[in-house]
Amino acid sequence: MIPSEDAMRSLVGHRFPGGSYRIEHWENFLLSEATGVEPLPDRLAHPAHLFHVAINGVGTSISELFRLAGSGPGAAVSIDYYDWQIRQPLREDEAYALSGGITDFTRTAAEGAPTCDSFVYEIALDDEAGARIAEVAFRWHFWRIAAAGETA
Repeated sequence: MIPSEDAMRSLVGHRFPGGSYRIEHWENFLLSEATGVEPLPDRLAHPAHLFHVAINGVGTSISELFRLAGSGPGAAVSIDYYDWQIRQPLREDEAYALSGGITDFTRTAAEGAPTCDSFVYEIALDDEAGARIAEVAFRWHFWRIAAAGETA
């Protein structure tokens, strides 16, 4: 069953619980190794941490993003973009406070094509003093593919 457009649109303004995240040295080492680069000097963390630090640190999960969008395991999802505004480098062993939520929704429906619900999530990372370190915005598309016997 495809969720109603009104139900999905009502998610705009939803705020995630918020929280904090600290990138541990071992975590940074493993991510650097997985991406094929040497760990950066001076406790600098690989910027690719923004893929998971933002979601986990703001008090949500990929599973919760799927649940909110009315999708489940095996759902067709694609990523439109990740936009990172990095004001200060991420560092190991520093606590970051995260806040954010769902800021936009669009439904696209065309004859003969699956309905597509697109959500924009925006998350801010601040240091312990409250200075903005980074902002992350990303858009995910949830493709509503009707099962046999359903109408799209």
